[in-house]
Amino acid sequence: MIQWLGYLFDFAFFYPLLMAWIWIVGGIWFFFKHEKTSKPIPQPTLDGCSIIIPCFNEESQIRDTIKYAVQTSYPTFEVIAVNDGSSDRTAQILDELEQIHPRLRVVHLSENQGKAIALKSGVLVSQYEYVICIDGDALLHPHAVTWMMQPLTSGARVGAVTGNPRILNRSSLLGKLQVGEFSSIIGLIKRAQRTYGRVFTISGVIAGFRKTALARVGFWSDDKITEDIDISWKLQFDHWDIQYVPQALCYIYMPETFKGLWKQRLRWSQGGVEVLKDYIQKIFKWRLRRMWPIALESLISILWSYTILFIFILFFIGLYFNLPDALYIKTLFPEWYGALLGLTCLIQFSISLWIDKRYDGSNRFIRNYFWIIWYPLFFWLIITLTTIVATPKTLLQKKKRARWVSPDRGFNGDNSNA
Repeated sequence: MIQWLGYLFDFAFFYPLLMAWIWIVGGIWFFFKHEKTSKPIPQPTLDGCSIIIPCFNEESQIRDTIKYAVQTSYPTFEVIAVNDGSSDRTAQILDELEQIHPRLRVVHLSENQGKAIALKSGVLVSQYEYVICIDGDALLHPHAVTWMMQPLTSGARVGAVTGNPRILNRSSLLGKLQVGEFSSIIGLIKRAQRTYGRVFTISGVIAGFRKTALARVGFWSDDKITEDIDISWKLQFDHWDIQYVPQALCYIYMPETFKGLWKQRLRWSQGGVEVLKDYIQKIFKWRLRRMWPIALESLISILWSYTILFIFILFFIGLYFNLPDALYIKTLFPEWYGALLGLTCLIQFSISLWIDKRYDGSNRFIRNYFWIIWYPLFFWLIITLTTIVATPKTLLQKKKRARWVSPDRGFNGDNSNA
């Protein structure tokens, strides 16, 4: 028993250390293969594309979203805004904008059906084989579609591409931390996963799809709380490839309140557990072997979160009761192993921010680095807690239609429903 506990404590330390270096090596490999040499904007293909924008109560943001979408530099495209039964002025604003912008078409759903149904509705009425889906509060870079269309049209097995969301709100500590997070954590992980084979999820904020691939897998599932994670696994289980295109930029607001951040990360954690719950029994086939590392990493990360919870419980029990030496946790503050893990984090952050500096501006490198070094103190804790809460909640819940939620768009954005 005592020896087993020793292994558990070693796992709590070595797992994040190992994963950090796996992400670092994979991210560096991806950078030198795809990003080291600055590439010119690709030449547009002859294929057209449809930009799908699902909307629910977006009256404060939708004008800007449509403005940026119709300014796309790609020559042949249409914009389809799907109003999913909004209760605010979204429908009226979209109808006004439709009269102004010839490329814009508006689809109204009489009742709120959820983002998955809104996306599917937009795809079904679109006229092109390729679709670019963005959120109703996202601002699309003029060249993003051009960058995403290149891999979609050049590879017969490319079913989807995921773009590179950039954070707009940087006024608060949470906003600044998330700027670094999207570079040093999310961006680096996507690069590493692409290097090793499969990605855990596309970015729901900006993603491109081949309509044929979507139809083959039955489009988005309407009972998943995170439709982007589910469609990623669906496509890859059907042997479609998903590409990561860091040059395809899209600008978004992120939560800047603890409540908004908690709701967002809990939803992400629930989405991860959902796909494991639904797909794990189907994954033990040799033809799906490239998905094994993604599933294994997800399972181990859940186990790690509960291991950390166990260590915290032992620490607090030890404050009031006498425990055997093997169970006694002297302190939760870093010692030599914590210092080594912290040093690894700093290396990871510096490499990933350096890779991403061309997308955030080279003058922001030091500024972003200063804030991201505080990331482990807070974000690791909230990610661990949301995983602990989300796992039993998701495993025990019954399937039902997933509805839109109200995100926290930060102090610079509006906090209305979306």
